[in-house]
Amino acid sequence: MAEDGDARAERCTATLAPVARRPLAWVVVAHAGVLTLLSARYGYHRDELYFVAAGRRLAWGYVDQPPLTPLLARADTAVFGDSLVGLRVCATLAAAATVAVVALVARELGGGRGAQLLAAVLAALGAQTLAVGHMVSTATFDLLVWVLLSWFVLRVLRTGDGRWWLAAGAVTGVGVQNKYLVVLLVAVLLVGIAVVGPRAVLRGGWFPGGCAVALVLAAPTLWWQATHDWPQFTVARGISEDDGAENRVLLVPQQLVFLSPLFVPVWIAGWLRLWRAERLRWARAFAVAYPLLCAVVLALGGKGYYTVPLLTVLLAAGCAPALDWARRGRARRALLVAVVTLAAALNALITLPLLPPSALAVPMALDKEQGEQLGWPQLADAAREGWLRIPPADRAGAVLFTGNYGEAGALERYGPARGLPAPYSGHMSYADWGPPPDSRNGPVLLVRLADASGIERHFLGCRTLTRVDNGHDVDNEEQGAAVVLCDGPARPWSQLWPSLRHAY
Repeated sequence: MAEDGDARAERCTATLAPVARRPLAWVVVAHAGVLTLLSARYGYHRDELYFVAAGRRLAWGYVDQPPLTPLLARADTAVFGDSLVGLRVCATLAAAATVAVVALVARELGGGRGAQLLAAVLAALGAQTLAVGHMVSTATFDLLVWVLLSWFVLRVLRTGDGRWWLAAGAVTGVGVQNKYLVVLLVAVLLVGIAVVGPRAVLRGGWFPGGCAVALVLAAPTLWWQATHDWPQFTVARGISEDDGAENRVLLVPQQLVFLSPLFVPVWIAGWLRLWRAERLRWARAFAVAYPLLCAVVLALGGKGYYTVPLLTVLLAAGCAPALDWARRGRARRALLVAVVTLAAALNALITLPLLPPSALAVPMALDKEQGEQLGWPQLADAAREGWLRIPPADRAGAVLFTGNYGEAGALERYGPARGLPAPYSGHMSYADWGPPPDSRNGPVLLVRLADASGIERHFLGCRTLTRVDNGHDVDNEEQGAAVVLCDGPARPWSQLWPSLRHAY
């Protein structure tokens, strides 16, 4: 149904509430402060080690990701030092910015100072925001990109001012340089606008201008992918084939837990408000976009967290009705405070490094990424033990080879201090960074997962020397990994390398 003139005038001239600057600043600073204080707990995540390695080899693209996150990892270490705390500065700032933007989304949807503050608090305490804000990952910056793009699109829809399409295009282009998933958000929002309006915002020159800005900013990494036969699609297809069935089964449960099960009534209220409220008819496209996004992710076998940024927008939309409900009695206000407090405690224990490593069994059942931050120095120690078993006269021709990028990144980070050479791997972009010279045909020290013995068929005379023990009895992916000494490669490295490459 076309929007009548009176409704459009009301939409365009509606006065927004003042920004709750001071309380929002306290929430943002507190959120960033907690993440900073905990930055040095545990250790590097396997992906962080990979991003640091990729940052040393800057390119317009990589097999499994665009260039922005490795670039930020390199910038962090250059500016703040080669340390865990220094590496995570950008992640902390991105998470803090996400909290602030979610509050602005609530304001754009008619939320007053209280709704803005509640939106910021819930975003800051959400499991996904805490998890990705604690460490460097593509999802860290993707979350910020999605909520920022959503805010700009809401401004277009509310005001009819097409100039905001340029800002939306710029965020989209930068977002593609970080993670290609932002294209899904653009697609479902455009479908939503086409279905329920206001379609007038797509007319004129500003929308094509925004598309042009996005394409210009995204062009370098898209060109890299095109000239390398789109390896990202190979990786995505592998993820779908390996994990697609499990991802589909878990999609609905993960929607309930990735923010907090206790926040579910708020984001459901937000969806209903966007769909039903006459004063927010202009924002109804977001109510269409969320279930459409879930359907697309379900069909693709994608991971449940792909939908969380748009779910966060629904959470912001639900804060005004949540406050209205709480203001109707002291018991309701007390219940809201209790729910937020309990959610904060549970989410922090699950996503942040608060517990001693030996107590991670329960949190890892919900968030295995906690365990992936432990055991890397011990892996390097085990590799050193194996390296010292190679006669000194043979080490010049020896190769240190790993089964995955996490092991390679760990040995690149911790190996030099232990006298280890640069590692090689056929996994992800490590494969693109090249095989060892064919002249290195001496012993091969292989570091691989406990159940990945199949890789040994590419080498001769292999025998297991030791196993990795992270020292905390944490059952993560590398616990029990094997350090294997082989007499040499079965064929010259240049011939063997295509067989050693793998992208998932």
